[in-house]
Amino acid sequence: MADYKAPVAEYDFLLRRVIDAQHVLDVTTGGEVALDDVREILGHAGVLASEVLDPLNAVGDRAGNTLTDGKVTTAPGFTDAYKAFTEGGWAAIGLPREAGGDGMPGVVTSAVNEVWGAANMAFSLGPGLSVGAAYAIYTAASDELKKVYLPPLVSGRWTGTMNLTEPQSGTDLGGIRTTARPRPDGSWAVKGQKIFITWGDHDLTENIVHLVLARTEGAPEGLGGLSLFVVPKFLPNADGTPGERNAVHTVSLEHKLGIHASPTCVLDFDEATGWLVGDRHRGLEAMFVMMNVARVGVATQGLGVSDRAYQRAVAYAAERIQGKVAGHPAGTPIAEHPDVRRLLLSMRSTITAMRALQLQVTAWLDLARAERSAQAFQLADFFVPILKGWLTENSVQITSDAVQVHGGMGFVEETGAAQHLRDVRILPIYEGTTAIQANDLTRRKLARDGGATAEAAYALVETSLEPLRRHDHPVAQRTADRLDTAIASSREATAALVRQSKDNPRDMLAGGVPYLQQWGLLAGGWMHARILTAALESPQDPDTARRILDADFYGAHSLSRIPSLTEAIQAGEIV
Repeated sequence: MADYKAPVAEYDFLLRRVIDAQHVLDVTTGGEVALDDVREILGHAGVLASEVLDPLNAVGDRAGNTLTDGKVTTAPGFTDAYKAFTEGGWAAIGLPREAGGDGMPGVVTSAVNEVWGAANMAFSLGPGLSVGAAYAIYTAASDELKKVYLPPLVSGRWTGTMNLTEPQSGTDLGGIRTTARPRPDGSWAVKGQKIFITWGDHDLTENIVHLVLARTEGAPEGLGGLSLFVVPKFLPNADGTPGERNAVHTVSLEHKLGIHASPTCVLDFDEATGWLVGDRHRGLEAMFVMMNVARVGVATQGLGVSDRAYQRAVAYAAERIQGKVAGHPAGTPIAEHPDVRRLLLSMRSTITAMRALQLQVTAWLDLARAERSAQAFQLADFFVPILKGWLTENSVQITSDAVQVHGGMGFVEETGAAQHLRDVRILPIYEGTTAIQANDLTRRKLARDGGATAEAAYALVETSLEPLRRHDHPVAQRTADRLDTAIASSREATAALVRQSKDNPRDMLAGGVPYLQQWGLLAGGWMHARILTAALESPQDPDTARRILDADFYGAHSLSRIPSLTEAIQAGEIV
């Protein structure tokens, strides 16, 4: 079984040579953090991940959680792991300094979060949601609520949850029936049931902070009538310590396909005491802060588990002797078989594209906040649904390919390959399905501006062509030609969708997911073009040959899919 190795060197290359992360660090930290510091941070995260979290991944998968007398007990080792996580200061790394955090930008925290997701996705879900809850409270809550809830959330002493879904209300949040009734003391009585609440109850911390969408009396129907409330498991005392148990009850634990160590709860709020976060009837705005943090976080988890599955597949393929191929008369490691090699190259080249795109999108988000850059915000807004949808769909394919590399041993649990596939299957569903992300991309972005942002993105991708053509290398020329062809084809798809948005919106919606996938493939090709350019400028780098091979493979096997997706998009809804 392969030990997990955090991709510290790969991040160092991308941050230095491809993304210009030093500029991001300068404007977000005032020059206090350098790229050498980031490499050191990732190295420390890698140690905790490989020594503490990764060994618990299979343990948690087998043991799961138990619910007894309304209390959830987590898998063996998880309480100690969480203690090590918080004592290392990891809970606060990406939260704003004004909120008590370390203020690290997204280009740092997304890299760290990949490491957590790779080592133990079920564990990483809890801290990830807590960051989102802290952001929502920091952005929308009153100063009084911030004073009570931010310090323990930022330190990791308390964790946070997101409570949206109900039995009758999934994606359509307008159907939420949970209610909130005002009390004379300024608090609210929250009543209703929420399902699929990730880390809704556990024994890792002294308190849990539930952020709950509910409808107040007389509120308008639909989304505009929702308000957001903070409802703690234990009501805080005057000194901030947990006091009386609130009327929040864990009804059951969901029995899931994967992420068994993450307690997914059905919670009953029986006139539970809560406090309004932000303005009444504007709860969805505040909750979207948490949801957007979660969208990027879920994409990063998909990347992390993909890389973990790839590392496991590479190790197995190098050791497994099967048959004979020329040059290996005594028996051939399956890594040398052409189709296994194809699978491994497909996994590796896609993961490289995913990782670089994740860094680019988080860099835009960082610059949008720090420099108030309208261009960075526009690009980030366009690419976040692509990032979420493409990375999570890729994670299902890559972990499935890892099972395939293992052959029959991948279908049994002892190799660990099957767990990765089971775990990531939720990711294209979390925080809005791939279709929801595609609807956001096409209905809210593409149709709204007539394709102007898409055209700005195409122009940006085209800037990578000329640097490639300057290199007298056959892969550079092939990559530029393939990328040029892919851009032209995708432009045709964009034009078709803009027409469909006016003539027949159902056609546009039918092509939404193919369009999202097409943009992911194109953006991945753009990342490879930039990586290839940087690699060709460093011929002595021991990884240059690998990067050249990956770019060539991606161009032939991934960029080549774009014209077929254009045809599907142009076809619209076939009934």
